[in-house]
Amino acid sequence: MDLKELKEALDGTYSYLDVPLFEIAGTRITVATLITLLLILIATFLISRLAQGAVVRGLRAGRITAEGTQGVARRLVHYAILVIGLCVGLQTVGINLSALFAAGAIFAVAVGFAMQNIMQNFVAGVILLVERAIKPGDILFIDGRVVRVIEMGMRATIARTRDEEEVILPNSLLVQSSVTNYTLRDSLFRLRVPVGVTYDSDMAVVRQTLEETAATQSWRERGKDPVIHLKAFGSSSVDFEVSVWMQDPWLAPQRLSEMHEAIWWALKEAGVTIAFPQVDVHFDAPVVESLGRLGQTA
Repeated sequence: MDLKELKEALDGTYSYLDVPLFEIAGTRITVATLITLLLILIATFLISRLAQGAVVRGLRAGRITAEGTQGVARRLVHYAILVIGLCVGLQTVGINLSALFAAGAIFAVAVGFAMQNIMQNFVAGVILLVERAIKPGDILFIDGRVVRVIEMGMRATIARTRDEEEVILPNSLLVQSSVTNYTLRDSLFRLRVPVGVTYDSDMAVVRQTLEETAATQSWRERGKDPVIHLKAFGSSSVDFEVSVWMQDPWLAPQRLSEMHEAIWWALKEAGVTIAFPQVDVHFDAPVVESLGRLGQTA
């Protein structure tokens, strides 16, 4: 093939690539522009994969090893790079983005209202990722129940209750509501056990028994001593509260049961009676005399 034939072949190829296909916002789209856009999108995906890997390595270097947190960060980076790449590609092929935005403004407003809750949860997911106040594995008290966070997504967080039920929590609920995170900075948890004894009990013996019982629990936190408080003089009992610290809030119901049993047997062995509700009825003197006369006549 001589130079003349090569030139004719190239001219034919150029003419084929320059064939107009359609128009967008007044811009003529040809085969060449489509190929250019496709190459930019492919490069965008490659850059996204590299950036995701760099983010994961950065999180691991910062000792953020939770898979849920890493997954959310990767998705955020991926979506951001895709949007940037698409905008760059459209601008490169000559499409006026401002014209597109203006043409789709009404549609965008309608979609925005329809996706208001979704976007709210998405933004809340970003806030949770940045602040890291809630992480996979954390134990929370929210909406009247204790749950353990299993997975954090862009729209919702999946948690599990103590009954092994999986709950889907919208991210906006975690951001806007008052949430107790038992494991935010540490897993130390204070277990409180109320107990009431009769008024004729020896209070020194009661306090000593409660202190010894709490101190002998194998699961309690050794760095913090149990605390015994006399809380109130109730209608039928003298009310104490035993406070014991432990390391796993998830096991609180089990440890509470063990504490109740231990206190029951310890007080029983010490000869102290655990009080129960009772009512004392007192009669005035005229009533007592009337009842006595009724008894004599009977």
